[in-house]
Order: sequence, then structure tokens, then C-alpha cells
Amino acid sequence: MELKGKLAVITGSNSGIGLGVAEALARAGADVVLNSFTDRAEDHDLARKIASETGVMARYIAADMSKGDDCRALIEKAGGCDILVNNAGIQYVAPIQDFPPEKWDSILAINLTSAFHTTAVALAHMRKQGWGRVVNIASAHGLTASPFKSAYIAAKHGIVGLSKTVALETAGEGITCNAICPGYVLTPLVEAQIPEQMKAHTMDRETVIREVMLDRQPSRQFATVEQIGGTVVYLCSAAADQVTGTTISVDGGWTAL
Repeated sequence: MELKGKLAVITGSNSGIGLGVAEALARAGADVVLNSFTDRAEDHDLARKIASETGVMARYIAADMSKGDDCRALIEKAGGCDILVNNAGIQYVAPIQDFPPEKWDSILAINLTSAFHTTAVALAHMRKQGWGRVVNIASAHGLTASPFKSAYIAAKHGIVGLSKTVALETAGEGITCNAICPGYVLTPLVEAQIPEQMKAHTMDRETVIREVMLDRQPSRQFATVEQIGGTVVYLCSAAADQVTGTTISVDGGWTAL
């Protein structure tokens, strides 16, 4: 298992893409730290389940990614990390003139600024080790735009730019930084939207997925959390030693249009 002995911290990882990434890294041999802002028994159970199924060390650390001090403390409590996956994110949809300023602030804090804080602390450990991987989960909306998602799109474009800067600052040090840009991924949150869309458009499940939700995704198929996890594992492997400062789209052709 090529990542054995590496420690990975994955923010926003008690469900969806983050959990899928944590599971993929654990299967590749990395010890993992899961994270979200809650501190429930079931959060810690997720870590214990990963440990029992894969044989790696896994634990859960609660931290609020909207708070810079919490972001930095997460990495410190983990004891540093070899692999940092900045995945935490939220969304809100509204026209700019109606967009609540507090929603703008929270989206920018969680989706973008948290990655600045975690990366700033993690790099010190990576430099001591002479090896590190920073993988930022951006979005197809980090490369293109849609109406009514101003804060999300600004944050995801920012994550792409931050990834490039970190890559340049660490080039030649055995550390890489890249951004993954998924299109629509079938997560529990997306799954929950399907019945609402079926009702709103008076369509059956398959039609609403194909014609409404995946209208901009030419493959007309969701990406999966396993595919995102596999892409992260690739970026952490020796095969990607010279892949840095770039984006990898997992979007069914969305950004090729």
C-alpha cells in the first residue's frame, strides 16, 4: 500500500466527497483524520469503522472551518500531516442584489479561507519531512460560472488560484498542490434534491437527473465519491510527483464546452 505511514487530514469529511476521499486514502494505506464542525458519537464511529475495515489509524477531530483558529488548531491537534485535503464547503443560491452578506462571508470563510489557514500550518510539517501533498477540492465552478452562485464561484475560483500559488512556493521541495474540479457528484445532499426537482418539474427521476440536474454535464452521469477519492489517491502517488499547480476536472465534459 503506497501511502502506508502517511497521515492525511481531510476537512469536511463526515459525509459525501470528504468521507469518500478519507476512505480511499485509508484503503491506500494512509492514516486519516476526519473532520467536521459537529462532535457527535456517530462522527467518531465513522473513524472507528474506517480503522476496523482498513487496518489504518483513523480518528475524528471536530473543528469549525469558518474560524481561522479552529482551522489551524485542527492541523496542530492532528500532529501535522503529510496529506492535506481541503474539502469543507457550503453553498447558498441567490441573485447578487439579494445575497445575504452573512452568507457571502460564511461561504468565503469555509470554502476558501479555511484552506489558507490549514495549508499555512501543514506546510511546516511537510517541509520537515521533505514530502507533502495538498489537494484542494474545487469545482467545475472554479473554472466556469453560473448565475446566482456568486460567493461559491468566487471561492472556488480562489481555491484554484491558491493552489497555483502554493505549488509555486513549494516547487522543488517534494511537495505538490493541486485542485480537483468535480462536476455534479452523487452525494447524500444531491440525492436529497432529486425528489424536490421531480416535483418542481413534474418529471420522473431519470429525466430530472438527465435534463435538469446534469444539463451542463455532457456525460449525463454523476461523478461518484469513489472517482474523486481515486483522483486524490493518484495525486498523492509517486506517479504524480511532477503534477503540481494544476486542476484536474472530473466533470463529465462540463468544462470542455
